[in-house]
Amino acid sequence: MSRKSKGITAERELLHLFWKNDWACIRVAGSGNVQFPVPDLLAGNSARKLAIECKAISSDKKYFSQEDIAQITEFSKRFGAEPWLAVKFLNKGWFFISLDDLEKTKENFVVSLDLAKNKGLIFDELIGKF
Repeated sequence: MSRKSKGITAERELLHLFWKNDWACIRVAGSGNVQFPVPDLLAGNSARKLAIECKAISSDKKYFSQEDIAQITEFSKRFGAEPWLAVKFLNKGWFFISLDDLEKTKENFVVSLDLAKNKGLIFDELIGKF
């Protein structure tokens, strides 16, 4: 499976999870290929709107450029949504990371599996289902 199709599959998985839990969700097709800052998914209910950048990875770290973070921040401000990073670690599931919890390297931001486990939320926590 190509990296692109792995990403699309992961986005669709999350889309279905939101709908199964009574949230509305859309996938923004071509989100990485347009000139405007757009997230991979928009999800919401009557109380909250989430702008989500999704990544499915097989390693235990995912790096995000300053540009990646600036774009989801910009979109979220304009749209009035909460910005979230959703990282699916191979055989570990989804973790949702607030931009405030990202670790900064010299040039990028990084989400490690340790950071995700310590500061990230699982899906049920993200949507307030306990």
